[in-house]
Order: sequence, then C-alpha cells, then structure tokens
Amino acid sequence: MAVIFHIDVNSAYLSWTAVEELKEGAKRDLRLIPSIIGGDQKSRHGVVLAKSIPAKKYGIRTGEPVAGAFRKCPGLVMAPPDHKLYGRYSERLMEFLRSYTPVIEQVSVDECYMDFTGKVKDYHSPAEGAMELKNEVYRRFGFTVNVGISNNKLLAKMASDFEKPNKIHTLFPEEIQIKMWPLPVSELYMAGHSSVDVLHKLGIFTIGELAVMDPRLLELHLKSHGRKLWESANGIGSEVVETKRAEAKGIGNSTTLSRDAVTESEAKEVLGKLAASVGRRLRREGQKAKMLSVEIKYYNFESVSHQKQLEKATNRDEDIYEESVLLFRELWDQTPIRLLGIRSSKLTQEDEPEQLTIFDPRFQYDPKREKKKRISQALEKVRAKYGEGIVTRGMDLKDNGL
Repeated sequence: MAVIFHIDVNSAYLSWTAVEELKEGAKRDLRLIPSIIGGDQKSRHGVVLAKSIPAKKYGIRTGEPVAGAFRKCPGLVMAPPDHKLYGRYSERLMEFLRSYTPVIEQVSVDECYMDFTGKVKDYHSPAEGAMELKNEVYRRFGFTVNVGISNNKLLAKMASDFEKPNKIHTLFPEEIQIKMWPLPVSELYMAGHSSVDVLHKLGIFTIGELAVMDPRLLELHLKSHGRKLWESANGIGSEVVETKRAEAKGIGNSTTLSRDAVTESEAKEVLGKLAASVGRRLRREGQKAKMLSVEIKYYNFESVSHQKQLEKATNRDEDIYEESVLLFRELWDQTPIRLLGIRSSKLTQEDEPEQLTIFDPRFQYDPKREKKKRISQALEKVRAKYGEGIVTRGMDLKDNGL
C-alpha cells in the first residue's frame, strides 16, 4: 500500500519573514504577536496574504483588505511581502525533503506531496517518519510544517489541513467516517464557493452527507464536478506523485493579471479574451478540442484547476468561453485571482467525421448562428492580413445569460 505525505508550511509567508527578521536581530517574532503580511492599499497586494495565530483571534482573514484588518486590530503589525525570499526558503525546503525521497510533487511554493512508500521500512510507523521530518525542518530552518499521511494524495491533503500548526495527522480509508465525514462540506478539497451553495440547496451540509448521496443526482446539478466531489467525499483519489508535471498535448493560454480579480465579472472578461485566443489557435492548426480545463492561481500563489469532457469537439470562441465560465464557477472560492488560464486537449482534426443525431441543433437553420459564423470568418481574414491585435470582439454575454 502506498504511503503519501502532504507537507504544508504553517503560514508560510509570515513564518519565513519572521525567521529572516530573527536572523537579522529582530526583538519581535511576528508569529507570536498580532501580525500580517500585506501591502499598501494602493498596490495590487492590498490584501492580507498571511496572518499570525494571535491575529486570527481578532477575526482577521486571509484575503481581506488590509484596511479592514487594521480596523479589527489597531495595534496590528504588518510586514511587506518578499516573494524572492519565499522562493529561497521554498527551494531549501524542497532540497531537504528530497534527501528523504526524490519522489516529490511540488504543488505550490509552500506545499508538496511525498511518496514515502519506500522509506516506511526505516521506521516503526509512517507517523514516526513524519515526526522526524517535521522536527528536522524546525531544527534546520526555524519554521514549522504540518504533515498529512494517507495512501492517496487527496486524503493526505485533507489530513494536513486538520489542526495546526506543527502537527501530524493521519487520514487512512478506515478513518474517513470518523475524522472527515463530520466536517462541513466546505472543508472538502475542491469544493468551491458555488459548488457549496448548490450542495446546501440540496440539503447537504457535511462531507458525510455528500458521501452517501447518489452521485447521479449530484451530476444533474454539478455536472462532472458533482461526481468528482462525491469521489473525494468517499476518499477516492490518486496515489501517483508526479515528480514532473506532464505537458498536456493541447493548446492553451494564460495571463497574469495587472491587478487581482475579485469579482466574477472581472474574471469573465479575462476568460473571454483567453477563449478567443485559444479558439483562434485551434482554428489556425485545423483542430477541435474535446476537453477543456480552467486554471486559477490565487494571490497567494496557490493554484487550482478543473477540467471537463465536452459533448462535442469544438474550436468556436463562444463554446470555449461558455464552458470555461461554467468550470470557473465550479472552481472559484471567492479568493482574489492573480492568474487565469484555459487549456484545450483531446484534440481532433477539424474535418474529422462526427456522429450527429437529427436532433442536433446544427441540423436546424439558425440565423443568429449563421451570422456569428460569418463574423468569425471575416475577423479571421482581417487578423490574418493585419495582425492579431488589429481587432477584438466582445463576447455575447447577455445573449448567453452569463
């Protein structure tokens, strides 16, 4: 049986800043006083990036405006973000962890999965190995980590999110009903804000209630994401730790935003431009996509993504946009967004025969669809002659009800 660790640095930005300050002779330890990592209100980092445990007691939340945090705690201490510093600490941590096993999948600047299967024989139990690792991180670097232990990545991630800081937790399949099922459904990994709203409307408030639901009912309301959430609630996840992220065979585009997007309308504007770019590149290559995925990177560099199989392969901007918005809504948890991306995969040739039915709308004459097709063809010709940026088209948001 596989043994997977999930390593998560406790309040990484604040911890790393505190350790660095103490090295330079600081008399204070940011971790022991009400403090945050944040930025100037006029900058794009005008939100709380990390908070200390004493700050949390004042109701300060990660992602809220700095001004709001100071209203809750006038004596709050704030330090500016230093992403170069975070990168250095992250590299040192990962280098150390690889001294235990090279099979490590880094998923963000402050967390990773480790395949500890081959090392378990050196300890009385996986927990003993995790304890040694956790304590050695603190001895070497001066900051703490949580370690989640299970036999797949999903459960290891859930375990590491239990009580913090500086803790070790197990969540093996036989422990799911006791440790995970009583938790609010919002605590389930990949359960975004919009998905939780739908689940609440269905009368599902705990992970256990979700786990015993008929997955077919969940699919009716949440499409393929409903099935994925049901699998997660039942502890079904991958045990493959990918040391290198495989490059998907497909066409995609992403963009880092000049300022964090905090509303759906801001995100949809960006998704519209990305969808047009991906559609244009697909048509240029004579390809259609049967799979789409949306990636979100939050202000704190945490990344999440979600994908879905399309009913029919497409390279139309409108189709890509509509499906991407649906994916985004299932995924986004209201956290400020730094980067958005759309990727297409499972590509087929544009002229490849496709199985249709007589009920397919493409058999019916639709003046609006024909008009859009002519507009698309005209825009393609203009771009081909004068360049990509010569003309852009707004997405037909109102017509689509998005």
